[in-house]
Amino acid sequence: MMYLMLIIGFVLLIKGADFFVDGASSVAGILKVPSVIVGLTIVSIGTSCPEAAVSITAGMSGNADISLGNVLGSNLFNLLMVIGVCAMIKPVPSPKDILKRDMFWNIAVSVLMLVFMIGLKISRLEGIILLVGIALYIFILIRSAKNNKTEDEELKILPIWLSLIYIVGGVAAIIFGGDLVVDNASKIAVEFGMSKTLVGLTIVAIGTSLPELVTSIVAAKKGNSGIAIGNAVGSSIFNILFILGIASTLSPIAVDKDLLVDAAILIAVSVITFVFARTGERTARGEGTIMVLIYIAYTAYIIARCYA
Repeated sequence: MMYLMLIIGFVLLIKGADFFVDGASSVAGILKVPSVIVGLTIVSIGTSCPEAAVSITAGMSGNADISLGNVLGSNLFNLLMVIGVCAMIKPVPSPKDILKRDMFWNIAVSVLMLVFMIGLKISRLEGIILLVGIALYIFILIRSAKNNKTEDEELKILPIWLSLIYIVGGVAAIIFGGDLVVDNASKIAVEFGMSKTLVGLTIVAIGTSLPELVTSIVAAKKGNSGIAIGNAVGSSIFNILFILGIASTLSPIAVDKDLLVDAAILIAVSVITFVFARTGERTARGEGTIMVLIYIAYTAYIIARCYA
């Protein structure tokens, strides 16, 4: 039964992401907002709902290993696998706003998270600082959207009522499908004797990041690279500032010292992602392949570490 529910979860994720991209892209066209802004806000927040639900619940129940591990693992998956796989399918152009603003934010918040983790505890005050950060980031995005309203001829425009149905229905399917995938994958993993830290960094992180992967792949295939890369980078920023922020504000999070290494790796990966995106103002197929290989190597490393 667990395997059947896992498959149903994947189906809901795929179809939900398809509808969500269509709805979000349509809204961007109707409001004359650049699709990259939609990818960085509506799409990234919507597809991060599974991470939010898992991390907040885990944090409040005292399972900090899963909560913090989920954020770290999800961000590594977003940057390496989501962008990497999309680039392997089709080279991903780098919008100027992503290079000048969002990738800088991504590196900065990753460094800030590591600084907060050094004391082996993320306090309520630090959580509040992170929440102030997401408020500032969203404000900057909204101001940018107002100042840069443009027509995007590639976006398929739907009636506003249908666009909203697509968005709401897509989010519902993504959240429900993500929950099914995470719950059943976690049960299967536990049967094989995996630790909570390993489950948080791998099974839960990958499961909650599947919406970002599926949504970005669908967007990339439809030629909407703004949403594809914007979704991955925006979700990573959202995971740290909002998800980790609200989780630690509700309940201070104890930090496993091993996770400091993962946070340092995340900073390095964020820099690599920026360098690849900046080179030629796109992430090429070869670079996408390198990113995927780095993620595979990282996964092998944490599995070996947890079982050492």
